[in-house]
Amino acid sequence: MDVTSTLSIFEISAIFLTITALLAYINNRFIGLPTTIGVMVISLLVSIAAIFLGFLGFDKLIDYEVSLLDQLNFTHVLLDGMLSMLLFSGALHVNVSDLRRYKLPIGILACAGTLISTVIIAAALYLVVPLLGFNLSFIWCLLFGALISPTDPIAVMGILRSAGAPKSIETVIAGESLFNDGIGVVVFALLLGILTSGEIPTTYSVAHTLAVEAGGGIAFGLVLGGALNYLLKAIDSYQEEVLLTLAGVIGGYALASHWHLSGPLAMVMVGLMVGNHGRNLAMSDKTRHYVDLFWELIDEILNAILFVLIGLEVVMIMYSANLLVAGVLTIFIALGARLIVVGLTTSVFNKQLELPCGAWKVLTWGGLRGGISVALVLQLPDGAQRNILLALTYAVVVFSILVQGLSVGKVATSIKAK
Repeated sequence: MDVTSTLSIFEISAIFLTITALLAYINNRFIGLPTTIGVMVISLLVSIAAIFLGFLGFDKLIDYEVSLLDQLNFTHVLLDGMLSMLLFSGALHVNVSDLRRYKLPIGILACAGTLISTVIIAAALYLVVPLLGFNLSFIWCLLFGALISPTDPIAVMGILRSAGAPKSIETVIAGESLFNDGIGVVVFALLLGILTSGEIPTTYSVAHTLAVEAGGGIAFGLVLGGALNYLLKAIDSYQEEVLLTLAGVIGGYALASHWHLSGPLAMVMVGLMVGNHGRNLAMSDKTRHYVDLFWELIDEILNAILFVLIGLEVVMIMYSANLLVAGVLTIFIALGARLIVVGLTTSVFNKQLELPCGAWKVLTWGGLRGGISVALVLQLPDGAQRNILLALTYAVVVFSILVQGLSVGKVATSIKAK
C-alpha cells in the first residue's frame, strides 16, 4: 500500500521543506560544512541507511522515501519551478563589465566547450561501457554527454569566494555556468527528440531550433529585463519592487516555456539586466537592500532543498558491481573531457584571456555538476539504458559536489599563493 497516497502536493512540499530545515540545522550545529554540501551529505546518509535497512527486511523507510519522491517529480520541481529563480538570483550579482572582459573564455567554454565535451564524453562512454557488459547505443551516450557537460555554480561559488580565488577565475566559472545550462538543455532536447522520433533532423532544422530557442530566449530576456527595469524605476516602494522581480522571474519563465524559448537563458539575461542597470538606476538604497536580501534568501533556501533532493533521490538507482565500476570510470571520463576543453581554451587563447597562471586547474576542478544533470536524466524514457545513465549521472554528481566541491577551495588558494 502506498504510504503517501493520501498526501496532497502541499503536504509533500511541507515534508521536504521540514526535512531540509532539520538537516540544515544539524549541519550548522554539529557538522559545519557549507550548507548545500552538508545537507546533501546527511540526506545521502539517510538514503544509504534506508537502503541498508531494506536489505535487512525493514523496508518501510525506503518505501516511504520512494513514494514521496515519485509524487514530488524532481524534474518538474527543478526545471519548471526552482531553476528560474536559481538562475536569476545567480545572475543578479554578476557584473556585466566583468563578463564583457572575459566574454571570450566564457563564450568558448559555455558554447563550444559544452558541445565538444558532449562529443568527447559520448565517444569515451560508447567505447568503455561494452567492456563492462552494458549496451548503450551512441544516441544514449550523446544524451549522457549533453546532460553531464553543463557545470553548476551553486556549490562552488561560495567556496571560491571564501578561499579568495582570483576574481577573473570566479567570473569565468560563474559566467560559463549561467550560460551553459541553457545550451546543455537545448542540445539535450534536440537529442531526446531524435531518440523518441527515430528521425535525424536536417542541419537547417537544428540551426533553426538553436536560433529560436537559444537566440529567442536571450532576446526575450533582454526585452523582459528592460520592461522590468522600467517598472522598477517608476515607483519607489520596496514591497512592490520585490514583488515585481518575483513575478517577472516566475511569469517570464512560464511565458518563455510556453513560446518554446530557452527559459534558462532568458532568466540569466533578466538577472543581468536587473542586477546591473536596475540595481544602479531604478532602485533606491532601501529597495536595493531588500531585493538583494530577498533573493539571497530564496537562493539559499532553494539550493538547500535541491541538494537534499539530490541526496534522497539515490534510493531510485539500480545498483550492481559493474555499475559501480562504470560510475568510477565515468567520473574520470567527465573530468578528462573537462580538462581537454579547459586546457585547449586556456592554451590557445592564453594571451587574450588574461587569466592567472594555473587557472586551468581551478577551471577544471571547479566545473561541478549538479541538479540540472539529475533533472535531465530523469526525463529519459524508462528502460535499462535509462537506469544505466541514472546511475552514472549520480556517480559524477555526487563525486563532483562532495569531492571537488570540498577541495576546490584549496586548489584556488594554491593558485592565489603562486
